[in-house]
Amino acid sequence: MNKAVILAGGQGKRMKAEMPKPLFRVLGEPMLEWVISACESAEVSDICVVKGYMGEMIDEYLAGRYTTVLQAERLGTGHAVQQAIPFLKNDESGNTLVLCGDAPFIDEKTIRDSLMLHTQNGNAVTVITAELDDPTGYGRIIRTEHGISGIVEHKDATPEQREIKEVNSGAYWFRTADLISLLGKLTNDNVQNEYYLTDTVGIALSEGKKAGAYKSDNANIIKGANDRHDLLELNNYARMEVIGKHLDNGVEFVCTDGVIIERSVEIGRGASILPGTILRGKTTIGEGSVIGPNSKAVDCIIGKNVVFDTAQAYQSEIADGANVGPFVHIRPDSRIGAETRIGDFVEVKNSTIGDKTAIAHLAYIGDSDIGKKVNIGAGTVTVNFDGVAKSRCVIGDCSFVGSNTSLIAPIRLGKGVYTAAGTTVTRDVPDYALAIDRGELKVNEGYTLRKMKSCKK
Repeated sequence: MNKAVILAGGQGKRMKAEMPKPLFRVLGEPMLEWVISACESAEVSDICVVKGYMGEMIDEYLAGRYTTVLQAERLGTGHAVQQAIPFLKNDESGNTLVLCGDAPFIDEKTIRDSLMLHTQNGNAVTVITAELDDPTGYGRIIRTEHGISGIVEHKDATPEQREIKEVNSGAYWFRTADLISLLGKLTNDNVQNEYYLTDTVGIALSEGKKAGAYKSDNANIIKGANDRHDLLELNNYARMEVIGKHLDNGVEFVCTDGVIIERSVEIGRGASILPGTILRGKTTIGEGSVIGPNSKAVDCIIGKNVVFDTAQAYQSEIADGANVGPFVHIRPDSRIGAETRIGDFVEVKNSTIGDKTAIAHLAYIGDSDIGKKVNIGAGTVTVNFDGVAKSRCVIGDCSFVGSNTSLIAPIRLGKGVYTAAGTTVTRDVPDYALAIDRGELKVNEGYTLRKMKSCKK
């Protein structure tokens, strides 16, 4: 079985935050997750994550999905992989991929194609490389007619070697048995007193084993983040790559200002995404829908031909043809029916709204089940919480709830029920009934003049 060892022990001091660097997010996902998902896509699912600084945060994030080992001291990349030797010894028959947990743009194709070259050539080690227009700061790949002969760090390179544009990405394939052997022969005889994984190439060649290099077409596998500036650059690159894929699929963007779409989001052909829109998680958008401006959807299913304008929704479903917004908040576990109208300053929470129902403005609907073709007047509130427990309201099809109605849950309004404006409903109302609660109006003339003496002047 093929394995992966992901190095995730970096502290990232220049990020100025108390967390491991691989947990910093690119388009909403930790860089570590980008690397893991590339491995999973390439069917490399036996993974060990080498943690270091605040490693308990790595454990908490992974939640037992994969093996973790601790690099208690930062003594180089070779030393980090040495911590995974017990994991490697569980099965020495296959190959092991070593990756950096803070280089998020490693991709499935590079992993698969480099493994193919690695196995076909019978290499003990294969370095994954890329070609950069400006290779300053990166280790150069030294090739001969017989293959790779070594990796020279920038500071140690000759002027001629510095002209080489092919650089080490920090990712490698090893035959697992050879990796275990090579790790045991690393030394820290260098200025930094560290154990370098790059030294395995020279050791393998000195023992008559084969070493090779696979040059990826994706130069972005090199990209990492040492500080917040770099992290912003990664986010900007990833953001535009995702938008580009949606453009290719027929999604319309009139302007990309403020648009953030996570890579897990699916958008149908002909949909339009307006400025300031944020789409996260497992959100799906149907064909022909218009999302935005200034809207946010997280883990939502939004149907076809929906208008979602200046609104927010979380873990909810909005059916075909609904018109939502502006200034609407849809909280988790809600379903907005087809061709509904949810207007300005409406909040919906844990509720089902039937098809063709209208909640035009200024209402709170919580823990409720509302039927089809219902009209909810302005100022309506479902009073769902008594201070101890939450209860549900049920409103039947074709009902008309007058403005400023308070529905004290638990309560059920039947089919075709009307409530008069200003009514407080405290018990169930049968089908086709009118609920009206109007106390006697009392008028005390001259009362305000006694209170507002200044108005007499």
